Amino acid sequence: MNVTDFTASLDRPRPPKELILPLQALWWDAKGDWNKAHECAQADEQDPPNQWVHAYLHRKEGDQSNAEYWYRRCGRSPSKAALEEEWRAIVRALLEA
Repeated sequence: MNVTDFTASLDRPRPPKELILPLQALWWDAKGDWNKAHECAQADEQDPPNQWVHAYLHRKEGDQSNAEYWYRRCGRSPSKAALEEEWRAIVRALLEA
């Protein structure tokens, strides 16, 4: 799957089954369901990609201190990019991994 396919899948009612948890989280986030996105990110808190998505979600929520905690957990600096740019960067990185 590439970014174009991922974005096109947002027309569906549920995420594609082959998506890993952090991509499922980003899918639900793009659909406007922060709670489902957060549930996916919390499902495996030891996984660095999930930690990165968890950081993004708390940044989007406006909880900067919680976001910074999760950025530290995954070994990344807090993003200064627009939320949409960070979302795309995470999707791209996870699909290319």
